[in-house]
Amino acid sequence: MHVNQRNKANALSLWNALDTNPKRAGEMLSAVTHWQAPEPIGVKSSGGDILAELFVPLQAAIPDLRRETHLFLAGQSSAHEDGQEDGAWWVAGTGYYTGRATAPVFGIPATSTDLRIRWGEFLRFNGKGEVTHAQTIWDFVDWFDQIGLPVLPKSRGASHVYPAPTAYDGALKAAHSDAVTDRTLAFGREFIFGGLNKFDENDLSSMGLAAFFHPNIKWYGPGGIGACLSLGEFETFHQHPWLIAFPDRKVMHLESLFAEDRLLAASGPKGVIGTHSGSYLGLPATGTPIEVSGLDFWLRTDGLFTENWVFVDMVHLFAQMGVDLFDRMKAHSR
Repeated sequence: MHVNQRNKANALSLWNALDTNPKRAGEMLSAVTHWQAPEPIGVKSSGGDILAELFVPLQAAIPDLRRETHLFLAGQSSAHEDGQEDGAWWVAGTGYYTGRATAPVFGIPATSTDLRIRWGEFLRFNGKGEVTHAQTIWDFVDWFDQIGLPVLPKSRGASHVYPAPTAYDGALKAAHSDAVTDRTLAFGREFIFGGLNKFDENDLSSMGLAAFFHPNIKWYGPGGIGACLSLGEFETFHQHPWLIAFPDRKVMHLESLFAEDRLLAASGPKGVIGTHSGSYLGLPATGTPIEVSGLDFWLRTDGLFTENWVFVDMVHLFAQMGVDLFDRMKAHSR
């Protein structure tokens, strides 16, 4: 079996165990040495710790928890800007957890609301098909909004818009063409290292995004930012405010960048670095150096990206600028 197919089968088995009885997943995570969980959970160095502090509490609080998987792909990473392959094998997925929280979890109160919790996860496998490293982001800001406890100003983009791909089956369980995959990865590297990083800190057009994004790109950003349903909306609602706040931002230190078929995926706990030099979502500039923990998925169609699913750990981002979004949530709930 091809390495990708083996790893995808193992990832699906792991997720099934996590969804039904997380304690049973312990044997599957015996090789874990580093798991970047969303804040405030943070980095865990063993499978036992990540189960005890992330997955077991979620399943206990939401007994009818169900996973929807909208995107699922695997590949060998080429995440270095200099073009050297790092050679690591990854599996990534995203979608929704659905269910109702009947008990508090992570300090978030139980409610009668049926939740749709957006999840994204990247799993790194060794040569034996074991998970050794991972990064998980859950959209806590969107969760807070769903239960009436907003912690950031109303999103400029559309709220709660995180659909599966349009007219494309994004759960790639079968093997796919290496030629198409290679084209997607090459296009992604050109976009990230030759487009996004060319911003001249003055003019958005310096990045040349029109050469990469379809005019009707659907950009599904995290809670606090929202979805942008065209290139114009993306530049107005997200890119312009983001670059005012972090004008020197640069894509750096990606942990993974890989493709399968027409899907591209990237992850990095420190994937973007910059300085908080301007107001952002109501927070005045602090002058603080920041690291952005993020996950990205893109769909390439006829030579351009037509959809982009974006995760930013907003709790982690704002903590670096001196704001505890969980404290804001708890203050609203009192």
